[in-house]
Amino acid sequence: MRATKQSRPSDKALIDFAHLLADHAAKATLSHFRKVIQVQDKGSAEDFDPVTVADRNAERVMSKLIGKHYPDHGLIGEEFGTRNEAARLQWVLDPIDGTRAFIMGQPLWGTLIGLIDGQAPAVGLMAQPFTQERFWGSSAGAFWRRADGPARRIKTRTGLKIGDAILASTAPNMLKGHESAFDRVSTAARMTRFGGDCYNYCLLASGFVDVIIEAGLKTYDVVALIPIIEKAGGVITTWDGKPATDGGSIVATGDPRLHDQVLKLLAKG
Repeated sequence: MRATKQSRPSDKALIDFAHLLADHAAKATLSHFRKVIQVQDKGSAEDFDPVTVADRNAERVMSKLIGKHYPDHGLIGEEFGTRNEAARLQWVLDPIDGTRAFIMGQPLWGTLIGLIDGQAPAVGLMAQPFTQERFWGSSAGAFWRRADGPARRIKTRTGLKIGDAILASTAPNMLKGHESAFDRVSTAARMTRFGGDCYNYCLLASGFVDVIIEAGLKTYDVVALIPIIEKAGGVITTWDGKPATDGGSIVATGDPRLHDQVLKLLAKG
């Protein structure tokens, strides 16, 4: 569907609004974190895909705020789908990326808030309410903030060869059917760790992780993370080097030259 023309607020206004959304989402998620909570499975018999009242309440409150402040903007949400899909500016929400971590009491989940301008992610924010951390990216750069402390610019780690790299992925089962490709990179890397969801991508943007390889991601899993990684100096694409906006099989690296090495290993027969 063709996007309609819209005037675009400044990146600062959009990031400020993303922080407002995160503030309200945090109240909805933290009220249920590390407490007994009912978990529903919205996946198939072979693929457990949990959702909780915290996911749904957080998306509802953010959706309501977007409708109030930017009624002409579109919305793509994990839990309740899309609205105003013809709009040029589309908010993309994942209220709890890492619901498995959430229900286990691990603080490795996050609220993802991104904005697509036409076809390209323009701004993105990841909030971790329990640790009170925020990571965000826009035309001004990539930043990290803890609690109410000052925002600090972040950047990826560069100048590494694959043999010095730290590789991360959320879970082995998400790589089903791609095990041999992943193993080629894992064998070449210095070390590999599983777990982390969206938090891994922010650690990559901060220079603590060098490569992330995942598969089966959706738009709402990745859009908010793209500006954070790219403005920190990293690269994030599909395994065949295409834009990551629509999700799919995703590879992110802190160093563009390392990205080329990883793509070649993934593509090797």
